[in-house]
Amino acid sequence: MIVKTQHAKFDRALKLQSGAVLEPPITLAYETYGTLNADRSNAILILHALSGDAHVAGRHGPDDKKPGWWDEAVGPGRAFDTDRYFFICSNIIGGCQGSTGPSSLNPKTGNPYGLTFPVLTIADMVEAQRLLLDHLGIETLLSLVGGSMGGMQVLQWTISYPKSVRSAIVLAATAQVSPQSIAFNEVARQAIYADPKWKRGDYSDGEAPNDGLSVARMIGHITYLSDTSMREKFGRRLQERQKYGFDFATEFAVESYLKHQGDHFTRRFDANSFLYITKAIDYFDLSLGRASLAEAFRDVTARFLVVSYSSDWLYPPEQSEELVRALLQNGIDVTYVEIRSDYGHDGFLLEVDRLSGLSRDFLARVAAAKPL
Repeated sequence: MIVKTQHAKFDRALKLQSGAVLEPPITLAYETYGTLNADRSNAILILHALSGDAHVAGRHGPDDKKPGWWDEAVGPGRAFDTDRYFFICSNIIGGCQGSTGPSSLNPKTGNPYGLTFPVLTIADMVEAQRLLLDHLGIETLLSLVGGSMGGMQVLQWTISYPKSVRSAIVLAATAQVSPQSIAFNEVARQAIYADPKWKRGDYSDGEAPNDGLSVARMIGHITYLSDTSMREKFGRRLQERQKYGFDFATEFAVESYLKHQGDHFTRRFDANSFLYITKAIDYFDLSLGRASLAEAFRDVTARFLVVSYSSDWLYPPEQSEELVRALLQNGIDVTYVEIRSDYGHDGFLLEVDRLSGLSRDFLARVAAAKPL
């Protein structure tokens, strides 16, 4: 499946949750898959996680060696079937893969925003996506699908635009980010701050703070795995050594893996974007300013499929169960499944076969039902 990244540009300001205003032009990079039907009723929006982008599936050309980040799940006959539905995936604002973010040029100065870019929230990301759907002429979504931070965007969509969403698939996510998650994000940000090349975000004319960003990615990646998956994949094996070197070289296989993940991440991601996105995650709390989490879903009419993963300790099953209770308190049609998995938080990306049956049946039921 060959796909092309497109760019939608908006000449209107976006008022943010903080009260700040993101001035135009605002760009969102996006890709589409499948065919939009005549009455525009088969559109599904896929929301990506922290390190994702608009390229969810397929390849950009016949010589493209790497497919999209969820290629096993999106395509003809797959869990998210492009023969039946029309999928849209956009890079979030604040990102660094074609959408307006801190590495973009500030129209007032002609220089990259850096830390002058306004602080964002998940709700702000949703507002930008609403602009994209308006641009595409889509008023109502058959469904939204997202894991991790993508799942947070799904939840925010159902609350911000309840009449525009018929169903929601929430994977390995939470309605309120925990203190532990905030703590890990802050330690990761501190790694970037400590890199002398960061220069308080003003590094556009020199070397990027890749050492700090690499460590930040390593910290985050640990939270995506589970103890079981790390024991099975790495154990205490040494990498390129037969015995301990009694020095500080990278010698354990797990050390080598994390270093590879960190170094690879710096080739495609911007340190300032990492700061903004993790801060948006930290701010996410649907119960904020409300008497309870249940109150947040008072006007929601979407049907829900909520999936958690047993070994996920970043957003563990009990957080999904709290979400499900809040939905049930509002009489919302919700299906909840906890998948037994050793993959940790990454289970939503890797356990595609186990998700396929759930997603196919759920979407078929939604498509067959009359809109509320």
